[in-house]
Amino acid sequence: MNNTIPLVIGVTGHRNIRKEDRTALYAAVCAELNRLKERFLHSRLIMLNSLAEGADLLCAEAAKALSIPVIAALPMACSEYEKDFSGEALISFRSAYESTEERFVVPATEQENGADPREFAYRQAGIYVATHAHILLALWDGEKGTSGCGTAETVAFMREGSFRPARNPLLRKPGCVIHVFAPRTEEEAAQPAGTVRFLGDPKALEDILKSTDTFNRLATKQTGQTEKLLPPDEEPDAFSSRLEQLYGTADALSLRFGKRYRRLLAALAIISTILTVAFLLYDEAELHGMILVCGGMLLAAFLLLQFGTKSASHRRYLEYRTLAENLRVQIFLHLAGSGITVAAVLPWSEREETAWVAAALEVLVIGKPQRAPSPIRDCWVRAQRRYHSEAKKKSTRTAVGSGRIVTIATRMSITLYLAVLAFELLWGGLLPLPWSFAKTETIRTAAKLLLGSISAATLFIANYYGKLSLPRVVSDHEKMERLYESVDRKLDREGQTDELLMLLAREELIENANWCAYQRDNGIDFNL
Repeated sequence: MNNTIPLVIGVTGHRNIRKEDRTALYAAVCAELNRLKERFLHSRLIMLNSLAEGADLLCAEAAKALSIPVIAALPMACSEYEKDFSGEALISFRSAYESTEERFVVPATEQENGADPREFAYRQAGIYVATHAHILLALWDGEKGTSGCGTAETVAFMREGSFRPARNPLLRKPGCVIHVFAPRTEEEAAQPAGTVRFLGDPKALEDILKSTDTFNRLATKQTGQTEKLLPPDEEPDAFSSRLEQLYGTADALSLRFGKRYRRLLAALAIISTILTVAFLLYDEAELHGMILVCGGMLLAAFLLLQFGTKSASHRRYLEYRTLAENLRVQIFLHLAGSGITVAAVLPWSEREETAWVAAALEVLVIGKPQRAPSPIRDCWVRAQRRYHSEAKKKSTRTAVGSGRIVTIATRMSITLYLAVLAFELLWGGLLPLPWSFAKTETIRTAAKLLLGSISAATLFIANYYGKLSLPRVVSDHEKMERLYESVDRKLDREGQTDELLMLLAREELIENANWCAYQRDNGIDFNL
């Protein structure tokens, strides 16, 4: 399905698997793959595999038996790679290669350093598999490597990010590894072959896989498509079409949960106001039945808070918005013919706060093809400038309207306060005047009710609009509008360079991270 995110299992392992260990290793791999398959029912498992002799081919065989698609990430062209195989291994490689769902030669991540070309190619394949998988399955003896391109190094790429990208410095959170013990010699076999241990933070991985699976469950039920990003005259390739469909799903889900979040805020503001008025009527007017209304409002607030927590409306609104915005940037970078990936330039704050989105961005670009550059001025720069201009106007109108409501309510409170003060001065006994009023207590009670109700309504209305952060939203749209105006001028002067695309992508991602940061403080709550 093009509107879901696959769960990707990368593979690394020794070339020389002992014959006596093969059955145990195969059973352990099948068990781990089955466990993931059964645990995350709404997600499509995919294996990312370089199909090297030994462990890689064993894992590809297990995947085929379990109907798990394999994507071949080859270190070099197939005709050249075949030179590393002979006999039965060559037959197994060709069979596994023909069974793959997709295959490609991995691009180099690092700068060539004069090392042996084949070893450099294997190292780049290891880096690619480690950085484009949710989890790494390693058939490994646990010993440190010395070649620079072996299993131990691939595990280090996953766990420590121990490589140096040629294009952009990369900060990655430590990844997780399922280590299946695969001894090379009898002396290493201190424990049974196939023994499994986990390397990494199991809770962090669980959160990533569970959040991804939840998104996929919601995506399968989401119908309809939002705006089209690609220009009408642009012939989309399979990669951009898939990302655009996924963008539409993430965008629609974000809008859906955003609407639910705002409705919950409004409902809680109304309940708070009714609760305050009901308590004042109970306390001041001695309408004892109002205590039941107070209880009903407290129960309604409790149920709404429980629903908000269970549905995670606020969190999903922000996370799906983040995913949609990042996918939009990736689509435009691909359209521009750039090799830049959003995952490589994602701000650290987003890697921390939405690790599953960062992981999704890495696996979604697996096999990303290079394409001829297309101009992005109209569909990206100018379209986004128009969007922010219109959004600024809309947010400004909403902010002005909310300001007026709060101002009117505040003025009503002040006016009523002055009227009550005048009443107390003239008839309530604050001044020693010779006259009195028979219904002083009745008027005083009514005044307390009105003053308390209007003050409560003012407070809760202000709290509702405050959580929408309208002034900050207007400011953000103004800043982004100026950014695109500046980029438009720079395109005139310098043209559509990779440096300018990188700058634009970074600025958009940083702005989105900032938006998420202040929106996270506006969660659903109930304060009296």
